[in-house]
Amino acid sequence: MSASDGAGLGQPCWVSLLTADLATAHDFYGAVLGWTFRAGSFGEGFSVALSDGKPVAGLSDAARSMGIAASWTSYFAVADADVVASRVRERGGTVAVGPLAVGNGRVVLAADSAGAVFGIWEGKNLPGWRIGAGAAPAWLELRTRDAFAAAMFYGEIFDWTVDRPDRCEVRYEDDAVIVRSGGRTVACIRGGAVEADPDPRIRPRWHVYFRVDDVEKAVEAALGSGGAVVSEPTHSRAGREATLRDREGALFTVTEKSGC
Repeated sequence: MSASDGAGLGQPCWVSLLTADLATAHDFYGAVLGWTFRAGSFGEGFSVALSDGKPVAGLSDAARSMGIAASWTSYFAVADADVVASRVRERGGTVAVGPLAVGNGRVVLAADSAGAVFGIWEGKNLPGWRIGAGAAPAWLELRTRDAFAAAMFYGEIFDWTVDRPDRCEVRYEDDAVIVRSGGRTVACIRGGAVEADPDPRIRPRWHVYFRVDDVEKAVEAALGSGGAVVSEPTHSRAGREATLRDREGALFTVTEKSGC
């Protein structure tokens, strides 16, 4: 894998929705985010979401067969999936799936030491897909118990602390750990009592932000398509946003800004 193919090593390189029904997901996200869809390259049960003809995210209907809840997963680019999977285990995380050969690469599904699920991708990245640019998600946010401990975990497994131009920079700003690449914010890590949330399904997780032109219209479309509003439209540090739940329960946020 080359950093020039897309996201650099240790950086977010893709997001994917695990759902129980692709048709339901297509209807919902088409209405809320204006996406269109094409068949995925991994066979039946996979599709790719497009915005203005450009790939945004992947979708898989494996949630039902795997017996797990619908959710969004963030993937990070690595040079060697075996090495990074070993680092995950050594630092108190778990490896649930893989490394498995998928298409022209290898994939791992893992969870960090607090239980937040994430993916690892070894292979060629999608050209031009970068967090905060074009059709890609605006940014990713890890919501967890201890932001410092999480930053140490991911910094060690992804070599964020290595002083090289193709690695992420990590800084503490405004009560959050900010992860940057080439001057762009690609992820935030925020600590707090996530398990005190009244919704028992909300646990430590990588959360995906998608940019929209109008948050209120996206909320209206979500409600009209059978979704739910978890957090009403409000102004945050990053601008106007709202957190939504799709028809099968997957959480995501719509925002009018492109950086956290």
